[in-house]
Order: sequence, then structure tokens, then C-alpha cells
Amino acid sequence: MKEVKIRSMISFDWAMKRLLRQKANFEVLEGFLSELLRRKVIIKHIGDSETNQEEKDDKYNRVDILVEIDNKELVIIEMQFYSEDDYFKRMLYGVSKTIAEHIYLGDDYDKVRKVYSINIVYFDLGVGDDYVYHGITNFTGLHTHQELLLDKKQRTVYEKEFVGDLYPEYYILKVNNFNDVANDTLDEWIYYLKNNKIRDDFTAQGIEQARKKLAFDNLSEREKRQYEREIKDRVIRDSETRTAFREGREKGEAIGIKKGEAIGIKKGEAIGEQKKAIVIAKKLLKSGMAKEDVMDATGLTVEQIEQIIIKS
Repeated sequence: MKEVKIRSMISFDWAMKRLLRQKANFEVLEGFLSELLRRKVIIKHIGDSETNQEEKDDKYNRVDILVEIDNKELVIIEMQFYSEDDYFKRMLYGVSKTIAEHIYLGDDYDKVRKVYSINIVYFDLGVGDDYVYHGITNFTGLHTHQELLLDKKQRTVYEKEFVGDLYPEYYILKVNNFNDVANDTLDEWIYYLKNNKIRDDFTAQGIEQARKKLAFDNLSEREKRQYEREIKDRVIRDSETRTAFREGREKGEAIGIKKGEAIGIKKGEAIGEQKKAIVIAKKLLKSGMAKEDVMDATGLTVEQIEQIIIKS
């Protein structure tokens, strides 16, 4: 059996920040998008977004890239390495902001651009065991259950079939859920996203270009130093995050134990006081004292006094 080599590559997020914005490297990103969207994608322009800064105080936990493809549709690609509880809402905000920024005051609504939101996440987002999710907006009849279509004129103007085709689409790639078995060409890309490696037998669109242009050995000496420094910084941040999580959990457990002990003591004291009151109530009732007077003397309820009488 022929041995299959697995080549080590630079990470996709670093490539997006440093290499894939260059026109000569568009074919790498075009290949990835073509496999994900299941159609041939040609990149017309790649723009910067607010998180594509290189300052020290940058939002290091995500990389945004805004792509305009040949049919004037827009693609947002975000990578998220650390858990964020409101990430679903951030996806919505990112799409809404992009739509608003690409239409001008006074423009007709037919100028609203179609947006694809592609989210590559390295944490467990939501509950689900798949590793690729696709979200679309469909309009379905409540009674007929038929999907709402565009009329003939609208199909000509928009070059779409369904009303939902005009609305944003969302893709979520839960990379860590992937089991490293590439069953199709999209899986080959996800294998790379997870492992920073590409097998020699992979044939996905753009994968050969990625193999050539994103190999660590093909970087300049300056790029190699930058890449190694960034990987080292990420390892440190990962360690800090794990440490903070562990310390927080330990502190929470300690506080919980202390509170539990305090509650247990108070509960024990309350039980002890009640037992004393019951003993006193039994003696007072036996001496012939009225129930109401026993209640006043011991603080017990009428139900508790009745139970003592029944059991006596």
C-alpha cells in the first residue's frame, strides 16, 4: 500500500491575516469557499474589517475577513478559538452590520447585498454532534406547507428562485467535532482547519494551491519568525485561559463547600430547637394546658400541636 504523506502547514487564521489577502493567493480561499458553498466561487475583492488590526490590543480571539465574490455577494469569514456565550448574537450582528455598511442612503432596496456568514469555531457552540451546520431563512405556508417563491419578474431581476435565497445564510464549522476521517472534499478542508496539515492524496478545490503556498517551509525567514511568535503567544494564552478556568472552579467549589457547611449548621440548629419545643409541648399538654397556650409558649404551629396530640 502506497504511503500517504501528511504535510505540515501554517494555520488558516494566520494565512488569512498575512497571505490570503494577496491577489496571487485568492485561489486558495476560492477553493475553500467553492467546496463549502457547493458552487464555483471567484473572488473579486477582499476587504479589511474592524478586527483585522495588528496592534497589541487587538481582539486576538477572532479573525475576520470580508470577501466580495463575482456576483456581488459578500462573504464574512470569522474564526473563534475561545468560548463566547453570545456568539450566535454576534453572528447576527456581523451580518446586519455588513448589510448596512454596503447600502447607501437613498439606494433602492434591490441594492441590499446577499451575505454568507462563515463561522469556524474551535469550541463547543450550542448542542449538536455534527461538525458542519447551515442556516437559511425560508418562508413556508402555515396551511399548504409550500415554500414561498419569487414571481417571474423577481426571478429575472434577482436571479434567484426562492424568497429565502435573498436573505443571509450562515455556516458553522465546529472543527473539534470532526473525527479526522475525510469522506469528501469539504472534509479535506476541515481536516486542514483542525490539524494544520494536508494529506498528499487530498484533491479538494484549492487544496493543491494551499499545499504549495501555505507550507511553513515556503515562508520567508521574517514570516517564519512572525508565525512562530504568534503560535507561542497563543500557547501562552491557552495556558492562561485553562489556569483561570481551573482556579475559578476551585474557588467556586471552596465557596460552595463553605456555604454548604454554614447552611448545614443552621439547619441542624433549627432542627434542635424544634425538637426541644416538641418535648416542652408534650409536657405542657400532659399537664392540661390549652392548645392555644402551648402554641404561644413553644412557637409551634397548630398542625404540629395536633400531630403531638395524635401521637401521644
